[in-house]
Amino acid sequence: MTKNQKVDLLLEFADSLFPDAKCELFYNQDYELAIAVMLSAQTTDKAVNLVTKELFSNYLSLKSLDEAPLNDIENIIKSIGLYKNKARNIKGIARVLLEDFNGVLPSDKDELQTLPGIGNKSAGVIRCEIFKIPDLPVDTHIIRITNRLGLANKSDTPLDIEMTLKKLIPEERWIKTHHQLIHFGRYFCLAKNPHCEDCKLRDICNKN
Repeated sequence: MTKNQKVDLLLEFADSLFPDAKCELFYNQDYELAIAVMLSAQTTDKAVNLVTKELFSNYLSLKSLDEAPLNDIENIIKSIGLYKNKARNIKGIARVLLEDFNGVLPSDKDELQTLPGIGNKSAGVIRCEIFKIPDLPVDTHIIRITNRLGLANKSDTPLDIEMTLKKLIPEERWIKTHHQLIHFGRYFCLAKNPHCEDCKLRDICNKN
């Protein structure tokens, strides 16, 4: 079976399971999403939402985050991994946005990556969610799915996989597919105990 045929089956199944998949990070302001995406590295969206609720209710603006004592931010987010580095990144994002972008979150991918803690994947997530710019950022869930289905090699980087998927999937589906594949990996094709018995893709899966 070709990769194109595998992708067609994957998208059809994803449509049936998660037709309305969307970002699960909570935010009100654009910059809040950027901070939440940065915080989500190596932790769950659920855990991030718990800490950002307190963070953004205590600090209502970029200026207040920039001026906040580092220790106070650390105490708020200490339940998530790498919280000390992430606390510095929160203040760094606020400072860069204020000093370099007049407090406005940029849409350019290179400019987004000047924000502390924001790499290619995170910048892609922000562009999809805030600016509705077609992108297909790859996280650990998508890496796992593409490896299991033979759409990527284990040696492929996230950027390699992103480029592969972009060639196989129409651009107008990139944002939708990004959200669907994350949901697919988060709730169905799990790292441990995936729902193989209910999976329509099991015949083309390399897991077993």
